[in-house]
Amino acid sequence: MTERKPPGIDFETWADRQIREAAERGEFDELPGMGRPLPDLDQPYDDLWWVRRKMGREGLTCLPPALALRKEAEDTLAAARRARSEPEVRRIVAGINERIHAALRMPPPGPPLGLEPFDTEEVVRGWREEREGRGEPGGRRPA
Repeated sequence: MTERKPPGIDFETWADRQIREAAERGEFDELPGMGRPLPDLDQPYDDLWWVRRKMGREGLTCLPPALALRKEAEDTLAAARRARSEPEVRRIVAGINERIHAALRMPPPGPPLGLEPFDTEEVVRGWREEREGRGEPGGRRPA
């Protein structure tokens, strides 16, 4: 569609003709998603839909660093609860504690961190109790 709209022709008519001719040439054949409904048509309108979708595809976040670390800490505790062994729990907690210590030494920009390193023994104790309650191996057995 490199042709310019000729003067004196209604724009809509000109555009419709361009689309019809392109369709006749088969230029719309084999487009991704052809024959399927448009995604998210039932969602409320969002001016930044394409930005959010791009960020999701790229794995980007727009949280300030302090809030991103808080979110990471929450996710890490959840991962520690799902761990298969005590050494894995300790490794997971040690990793996030290292990041928290670094952020406390040099606070990131944005809101206050409001986060302290996790007590590894307390997290391990919670992991054991949760596994015992489900009757899974790895928790301490009653004597």
